[in-house]
Amino acid sequence: MSQPSGPEAERATPQRVRVVLADSARARRVARPRQELEEQTRVGEVLVRGLVRAQLALALRMAALVAVGLGLLPLLFAVAPGVARATVLGIRLPWLLLGVLAYPFLVAVGWVYTRMAERNERDFAELVEKS
Repeated sequence: MSQPSGPEAERATPQRVRVVLADSARARRVARPRQELEEQTRVGEVLVRGLVRAQLALALRMAALVAVGLGLLPLLFAVAPGVARATVLGIRLPWLLLGVLAYPFLVAVGWVYTRMAERNERDFAELVEKS
């Protein structure tokens, strides 16, 4: 068998393409997060979903803290009636804890929640802005 020569040989063999690392890196480059958000791509959706999940997790943790903090007090008073009959400054302890001190507790939880939610949003904004 003889090898074809001339124009037939050029058609028979595929032309080689040189792949350079810089070209493949440029092709794989991921768009910036800000661009992903503006274009509403899948990556942008994942970024936003991550922020929403972080905020939801924070809200659930704070709700659990309030539920445990305030919800266990009636249980404590039912289990330990001596604590329920205790008085402080002439006020029975259940009234003092649930009727008066619950509000500063709720304000403190709200303040912590606000600070942590703002931190989550600030971290998200820094992620978008730095790229």
